[in-house]
Amino acid sequence: MNAWTNKQQGIGFVGVILIIAVVLFLAIFAMKLVPAYLHNMQIERILKVIVSDAEMQNATVKDIRASYTKRAMMDSITDITAEDIEVSKDAGHISLSANYSVKIPVAGNASLMLEFKPSAEK
Repeated sequence: MNAWTNKQQGIGFVGVILIIAVVLFLAIFAMKLVPAYLHNMQIERILKVIVSDAEMQNATVKDIRASYTKRAMMDSITDITAEDIEVSKDAGHISLSANYSVKIPVAGNASLMLEFKPSAEK
């Protein structure tokens, strides 16, 4: 019974360092990815707002793109421009979509390429 009380249990110093390293790596990775996903969500929100706007139903493609440009400037979105948005109108219904990619440097010459396809239609 004395043998069990002398034996140490738990995580060692090397284990703690490894766990901290993994947590830091994941935190840095997340901090690099989250802004790209937030911008994509903002772009989708802008497209949905434009599609649901009653004034935009009869607007020209130029007016729709101008509306996107104004809204994107307010949200500081530079990932895509108004020319990157595909606008299609069928019988008063608007459909907006875009395809774009974001290159995120990870470490050294390693990068991540994220592809997004936001869209909205009414």
